[in-house]
Amino acid sequence: MKIDTDILTTFPGLFVAEGDIGPLAITDVNPELEDLKDIIIAEIKDRYSLEQVKDEPLFRAYRDFFWSVGVDPTKTRPASEALVRRILAGKPLPTINTAVDAYNLASIRTGVPIGAFDAHLLHGDLTMRFAQEGEEFLGIGMKKPIILQKNQVILTDEKEIIAVYPYRDSDGTKITPATKTIHIVACGVPKIDKETVFSAYELASGYLKEYNQGR
Repeated sequence: MKIDTDILTTFPGLFVAEGDIGPLAITDVNPELEDLKDIIIAEIKDRYSLEQVKDEPLFRAYRDFFWSVGVDPTKTRPASEALVRRILAGKPLPTINTAVDAYNLASIRTGVPIGAFDAHLLHGDLTMRFAQEGEEFLGIGMKKPIILQKNQVILTDEKEIIAVYPYRDSDGTKITPATKTIHIVACGVPKIDKETVFSAYELASGYLKEYNQGR
């Protein structure tokens, strides 16, 4: 991925770990993955309380990044923190498919947001840059495109915007049971060291391979 100089100047230390994972055989559910989900839920309940999550240094780093790009993290939470909060609030984790559920568990366990894209729907090389005023983006779950502002950080391929970094991926490149190869991006921000980001990538890669081999 090419990261524009303006991004690196504004956010020194920002780092991503990325790569293609496949071929995969994605299904609706995998009993072994459900067992892993139960293990990780128990771990999170032992590790955090709902009151302390916002003060954890790792989650605080992502919250600070959100504030700096004009996103209120009390309304739109970093994906990893949002999933952890669901667990601590006693709410069920979303069940999408065995690929999305697998990398979500890696994100929960490490605290690092993870973007994922159907590799066969991407066009050319990826770039991280600031959005231009008025650019539009349609994310997963959105009914209509949103208008982006200049200070927002985005990922693009050579054709379109594929994510608002690091919290919303594009509807057009989302992971479905038809996806065979996934391009994952473990999303770092300032104050998060490279080892933490790379470990999240490795864990997501491992879960995707282990729980998406078909039956």
